[in-house]
Amino acid sequence: MVSTPGRDDAEEAAAALDEAAGALMDVWARAHHTSDVPVPATQLRALFVLERGPVNVSSLATELDALVSSASRLCDRLEAGGLLLRDPGRDRREVTVRLSAEGQALLDRLRLRRREELARVLSTMSSPARAALLWGLTQFHEAASASPDGKGRSFSLPA
Repeated sequence: MVSTPGRDDAEEAAAALDEAAGALMDVWARAHHTSDVPVPATQLRALFVLERGPVNVSSLATELDALVSSASRLCDRLEAGGLLLRDPGRDRREVTVRLSAEGQALLDRLRLRRREELARVLSTMSSPARAALLWGLTQFHEAASASPDGKGRSFSLPA
């Protein structure tokens, strides 16, 4: 394969980012793996989707890249745990699901914990390093959110 200018730099940067992302995921996961988080990762992902607003079960399944039947069972478990509410639609077959107050409280606790963990790590970095990191992550987010045609696409992580 012929090396093009900048390709090796991008590959080295990708390797470094991959390693750094692993460390970031470890910090992120510490907040989620505590005794007061009563749900596994897949259910947590569903709650983050619902935090953006109510959706029907079919849309939730699409967001989770899951079968509608699997998403429905996942909603059953979240509803039994008091973390989501179902609202019947005009048509009996279409049910909308949304976060309950308990579900929102769980996500708020997780967000606070994640930010505390991140602040702990960031406080050990110099101000210029923190500024460079935040600038780079902002640029990365913009690049990852843009589609190849430049029109952008919806891509966001839970806040």
